[in-house]
Amino acid sequence: MAMSFLACRNTFVKHCFHRKLTTALWRSFAKWKPTSSRNYNIAACMPEAAAFLGVGDHAGLYNYSVNEGDRFWGALARQRLSWITPFHTVQDCKLSEGKIRWFEGGQLNASVNCLDRHIHTCPERVALIWEKDEPGTEARVTYRQLLELTCRLGNVLKRQGVRKGDRVTIYMPPCPLTVAAMLACARIGAVHSVVFAGFSSEALADRIRDAQSKLVITSNQALRGGRTIELKKTVDQAVKDCPSVTRVLVAMRTDNQVQMTDKDIPLEEEMMKEDVTCDPVAMESEDMLFLLYTSGSTGKPKGLVHTHAGYLLYTSLTHRYVFNYHDGDVFGCVADIGWITGHSYAVYGPLCNGGTTVLFESTPLYPDPGRYWETVERLRINQFYGAPTAIRLLLKYGDQWVKKYDRSSLKTLGSVGEPINSEAWEWYSRVVGEGKCPLVDTWWQTETGGICIAPRPSDPDAEIIPAMVMRPFFGIQPALMDEKGNRLSASDVSGALCIAQPWPGMARTIYNDHKRYIETYFQPYPGHFFTGDGAYRSKEGYYQIIGRLDDVLNVSGHRLGTAEIEEVVNQHHVVAESAVVGYPHEIKGEGAYAFIVLKDGVDDPEELIEKQLRDTVSLKIAKYAAPDYIQVVKRLPKTRSGKIMRRVLRKIVEGKGSQLGDLSTMDDQTAVQEIIDGHKHLRGAPR
Repeated sequence: MAMSFLACRNTFVKHCFHRKLTTALWRSFAKWKPTSSRNYNIAACMPEAAAFLGVGDHAGLYNYSVNEGDRFWGALARQRLSWITPFHTVQDCKLSEGKIRWFEGGQLNASVNCLDRHIHTCPERVALIWEKDEPGTEARVTYRQLLELTCRLGNVLKRQGVRKGDRVTIYMPPCPLTVAAMLACARIGAVHSVVFAGFSSEALADRIRDAQSKLVITSNQALRGGRTIELKKTVDQAVKDCPSVTRVLVAMRTDNQVQMTDKDIPLEEEMMKEDVTCDPVAMESEDMLFLLYTSGSTGKPKGLVHTHAGYLLYTSLTHRYVFNYHDGDVFGCVADIGWITGHSYAVYGPLCNGGTTVLFESTPLYPDPGRYWETVERLRINQFYGAPTAIRLLLKYGDQWVKKYDRSSLKTLGSVGEPINSEAWEWYSRVVGEGKCPLVDTWWQTETGGICIAPRPSDPDAEIIPAMVMRPFFGIQPALMDEKGNRLSASDVSGALCIAQPWPGMARTIYNDHKRYIETYFQPYPGHFFTGDGAYRSKEGYYQIIGRLDDVLNVSGHRLGTAEIEEVVNQHHVVAESAVVGYPHEIKGEGAYAFIVLKDGVDDPEELIEKQLRDTVSLKIAKYAAPDYIQVVKRLPKTRSGKIMRRVLRKIVEGKGSQLGDLSTMDDQTAVQEIIDGHKHLRGAPR
């Protein structure tokens, strides 16, 4: 099998999981666990469950969702979404062919589900809290106001010739107009393609051309971390190579004037000319809602397609049940709106549920490392959803920046984007949540649409184990596969993570490349959706994500995930964060090369730290896993969303520092040259 290199080792389990269960971390967590669920009424949590025969607890509800998928999803879709025309078929799916169709025959509109239906019950409820770059300058937008913005913008789009099925590229910072632009596209039947407002003009042009967008919506500028970013100039350069673009709508984020061309139209001026009503278009369940581009192994971005009904139902359910969201809560997802996390948990999920959602425009460090927690105090955020990278970054600055602010409003903490190491998990839970908040480490992807595995939902007294995603969501049936393509049915095993049956939120295709969609996700393990990740299943049946399966080293014939080494390295008291990559070794085939960022105030000799780290990795994993090189760096190369750019590190250790490719998504490119210089010095030093 083409994926034979994907076998994962159980050593990960022995050294990185079981050892932790006796730690103080686990004991401190246990103190906020509820004591009993004997009187738990599952129907009070999910009213539809009252009609599900034999269902009395979470386990029963989960089993019903997997074994009686049509009844489960059909009941929820009928109750949770507002339909123009009811659907007649719950699903028509065949994974082996990449055929995914849900709720056929049904017609609805996503903007109606996110806006209009809430107007009848709570028009003055706050829909959006725009947390601007400068702290203390937030703006609140009610559902009535957001509907008005959406209708005006929808009418502008129609006046500019945008019709059902046309693609519209949105290149804007997180703000109410960006949300209105997304919902306006949905309202008139257009397909939005939000591009993170940090991509270069070349990357933006690639995505515009692939989507064949007719119109671009942007801002004159963006503000982020006290810096001004010239969005309009980037768009000007991009559209020169995009003949499909006929108009560019320009919003004014700042008061600074920008040069306007013949294609440009001032957005706010045009919106004020339009009516505050705009009739929603009846959309088929499987009509495209949006395209979102994600990186592919070939280097060509993939435009993943999500559709109206299934995506909307799945994001709203996961938002409500994973985070235990209730009416009146303030949901704080700090991901940028340009990524799937922002789509699903800053926009569609919360708004479909009639919730109040935060749009975070700034950075964790602006104006200081207390920004997140000052925002929590000021906005009274109840659920906080952030990335492990940011948590590790803030951990480096100590507890004082957290404890300075009142976080008593917090009820649930969440982690998203990559596996969270146990030290960061413990700090996040103990310091930020004061040991009182459930911490849900969530696993999902752009391809899945929403959260697939997380500690919650569960019975109220169910345990949460640090740094594990644990339980599949309703309707999700994980499967671990060995290197021969066989399903591993036992517990206490590791393998390639697949999903064995379809679910409503999954991406339907890669835009204009269904063949690639099938080859990437369905051919590696026929009859399954292949996630590209490796996972471990414990004796209790809980799941832990090992990492991307292309992040696997082969050291002297031994396979181990780079996340496995990072987990141990990050436990050292002086290490703030780390990244491990492989490098060519003439004897072992491949060796481990570790980059580490030290916590502030560390003055230990680097030689001592390196020895301690090698000894610890040797002890907790194996001698062959100990990094050959450990390079101390000031910062790791990251995207603006906070993900470590490991491909850049791989190129550097391979001696290909001049072939790093497109760095337009990198937050701070000065980090690269520092790492290259340090690498040359380290490799040139005597061993």
